[in-house]
Amino acid sequence: MPHSAAAAAVNGCPTGICRPGLVRSGSGIIAARAAMEMIGLPYSWGGGGVRGPGYGIGKGAKTWGFDCSGLSEYAWARAGVPIGTTTQEQWRSGVRIEKEQVEPGDLVFYDNDSSSPGPEHVGLVVETARMVHAPYTGQFVRVDPLDRRTFMGAVRPSESAANVGS
Repeated sequence: MPHSAAAAAVNGCPTGICRPGLVRSGSGIIAARAAMEMIGLPYSWGGGGVRGPGYGIGKGAKTWGFDCSGLSEYAWARAGVPIGTTTQEQWRSGVRIEKEQVEPGDLVFYDNDSSSPGPEHVGLVVETARMVHAPYTGQFVRVDPLDRRTFMGAVRPSESAANVGS
């Protein structure tokens, strides 16, 4: 192992990226599996949450399913880690990590609307190049590539995230 790679590894975390309280891969795997179990459920704007799928609001009011942040919230709740309800809360729910460092369960965020501060979309990593997510109205929870033009960043949820809910 080159010296730089050895120096970058501390308990499996790249130096400067992982911090104390970081949820490790066991919880991430639980979250990823929970989200994968929801494949095929319809997208419902404002739908779902810690208890699972549900009816949304507005254009999702008549559809039982998940929106993107509801799916993420549910999956991490199954792993015992609260991450917040909205994509903005979830963006602050842990430690930012490099795309090349993602593990199952990590949250990946997308800025789909340049006219407003993002993120507007979130998915859960299932492997280094794929995520499970609830894409948009008329679609269903599915697995897609995580590499997209609108990629904003990745977060590994933390049990001690200070900004959840604020």
